[in-house]
Amino acid sequence: MAEKMDAALDYNVKADNTVVDASRKLRIGIIGCGWIADAHMYSYKNMPDVEIVAGADIIPGKAAAYMAKHGITGAKTDYASHKEMLDDESLKLDAVSICTYNRAHAEPAIYALKKGVHVLLEKPFTVTLDEAIEVMKAEKESGKILSIGFQPRLDANMQQIKKIVESGELGQVYYIQTGGGRRRGIPTPFGTSFIANETGGIGALGDIGCYSLDLVLNAIGYPKPLTVSGYKSDFFGKDPNYSGYPAGKKEEYAKAFGVDDFAAAFVRLEGGIILDFRIAWAMNLDTPGDTIIMGTKGSLRVPSTDCWNGTFHSPMKIYHEVAGLQTVTEVPLIPSDKVPLFDKKIRSFLDAIKYNRPAPVPSSQIIYNQAIIDGIAKSAEAGREIEVVIPEI
Repeated sequence: MAEKMDAALDYNVKADNTVVDASRKLRIGIIGCGWIADAHMYSYKNMPDVEIVAGADIIPGKAAAYMAKHGITGAKTDYASHKEMLDDESLKLDAVSICTYNRAHAEPAIYALKKGVHVLLEKPFTVTLDEAIEVMKAEKESGKILSIGFQPRLDANMQQIKKIVESGELGQVYYIQTGGGRRRGIPTPFGTSFIANETGGIGALGDIGCYSLDLVLNAIGYPKPLTVSGYKSDFFGKDPNYSGYPAGKKEEYAKAFGVDDFAAAFVRLEGGIILDFRIAWAMNLDTPGDTIIMGTKGSLRVPSTDCWNGTFHSPMKIYHEVAGLQTVTEVPLIPSDKVPLFDKKIRSFLDAIKYNRPAPVPSSQIIYNQAIIDGIAKSAEAGREIEVVIPEI
């Protein structure tokens, strides 16, 4: 959940000390008015150049209740679907946040782009690679901005990883280990939308696995995945004795569970780089390991977190040689600037619209993230390594 605005922060001034131009407010609609939409709303309300004008949800009355909860008056919510909202030309929408469950990401994104509306699409990009390709086709045809919701990129310590790699300090990167996970953390705070196949589609693999993939792929310039040998399992989610389920719901949730709670893969990337990946919603272990980026001149160790949705809280270490001596250099943590990452995500999206900038988290990169996720799922089902094929868009 995004943090609420810190009273000490001035949202009329951006991080680069320029003043936000609030002379024209961007008109925003929300598609999907559930849990993650709250985080979007908290951030939009912090922005002086935003007006929330509409909301749509497939559950009757939910959008209206959502607006009332957030104190938004005047927003139109009497829509039976996202199409009805996007067809309403009186709204004069500039952009939408798509906050639906995973399996409903692609359709509203495609429709919004075809309507000439900019899109901020929550992660994961989609459930399948084919869906992501169709979204990108609509993006290309529309010329509008499509940005994917990877706010951890905007954390200063996360950005330091990319700077270290780009500095050449590690030399040629040839092997990466990444992942993360929770000992007990299958997400069921608001029912079964995350864990049912018909709504979630993918589990830990797409929910938090996409973050750990973006962490390393972004750092090394997002090389194309070539092959994937993947594995996934659901031992914990389908167990009615799973201790993480709420009392009285254990049988119901175990029966509904239709996605992965653990996934792992061996991925070959362009440039001769090997990616060793594992992610878990539940496991009998504290962590599947730190993130490691190994290079010919040095290696970087990033301390593990449960899902990489934020920052990390102990220093990174570089293992290298200095004047012929094997040395470990600790990279000091960068203190937080107190601006919530969700606010940075929303601000970067708004600025891209207003100043005709590229998407902050472009689909041209995240398509490779999605291809790996899709490849892991397909490889696990086939029981063998598969080639990753991404058509020209």
